[in-house]
Amino acid sequence: MDKIIEIENLSYSYPDGKQALSDVNLAIGIGETMALIGPNGAGKSTLLLHLNGILRSDGTVKVFGVPLEDRSLKWVRSKVGLVFQDPDDQLFSPTVFDDVAFGPINMGYSADEVRGRVAQALKWVGMEGYEGRSPHHLSVGEKKRIAIATVLSMSPEILIIDEPTSNLDPRAKWELIELLKRLEMTKIVASHDLELVKALCERTIVLDEGRVIADDSTHRIMSNTPLLQAHGLAPPRINGVQAQGSGQGPLPNG
Repeated sequence: MDKIIEIENLSYSYPDGKQALSDVNLAIGIGETMALIGPNGAGKSTLLLHLNGILRSDGTVKVFGVPLEDRSLKWVRSKVGLVFQDPDDQLFSPTVFDDVAFGPINMGYSADEVRGRVAQALKWVGMEGYEGRSPHHLSVGEKKRIAIATVLSMSPEILIIDEPTSNLDPRAKWELIELLKRLEMTKIVASHDLELVKALCERTIVLDEGRVIADDSTHRIMSNTPLLQAHGLAPPRINGVQAQGSGQGPLPNG
C-alpha cells in the first residue's frame, strides 16, 4: 500500500487533562476512503484535527512521508483539506464566491485563476449560480456543499470531513453521499451515520476512549454486531431505497 498518511504513537490530552487520544498508530493508502466511527467522545474529531496541524501533540503525523511540523505546515495544509461538522464554522464571508475564493486568494493565485477555481469547485458540488448568494441564507445541505467547495477550490489530495450527514434530511443526505462517492481523492470520514459509512467507505476504524479498537473492511466491521454494540453503535438499517446517481462524471482527484 502506498501510504499517503502515517500516524505513529499519537497521544493527546486537552488542557483540562482529559486524554483524547492514546497511542494511535494508523496508515492510510492513496485513494482509500476510510471511516472513523465510535461513540461521542471517542476522539474522532480530535484525530482529524491532527491531520492538518490544527492540533499538535506527542507522536508523529506524516503526509506523503513528510512529518507535520512548523516548517511543513503550509505545504501539508495545501494537500489536506478539512471540512468541519458545522458548515457555519467554515463559512464566514458575505457571499458564496468570497468563501470559496478565500483559500485560493491566500495561496497567491491570480484573479483569473481564483475565478476559475471558484467556478470549478461550485460546479463539482452542484452549486453553480450561487456565487452572489449569502451562505447564511442557504439550507444546511447547501451550506455543506459550499463548505466542501471551499476545500475543493484548493485542489487537495486528501479530503477530511467530519460528520458530513449530520442535520440533513434523507434526500439531502443521499445526495451528499453521491457527491462524495464521485470525488476521486483519498477521503477520511468521521461519522455516526453507519448508512453513510456502509455506502461510501471500504475501510472502517472503530475508535473508543482515544484508542483504535478495530481496523478492518467496512463489511466485516458492519457485520460484527457485538463489536458495534460494545462501543455504542448500532448496525446500519437495511435501506431498501438506494440513492440515485446524478449521471455526472467523476470529480477531482487533487
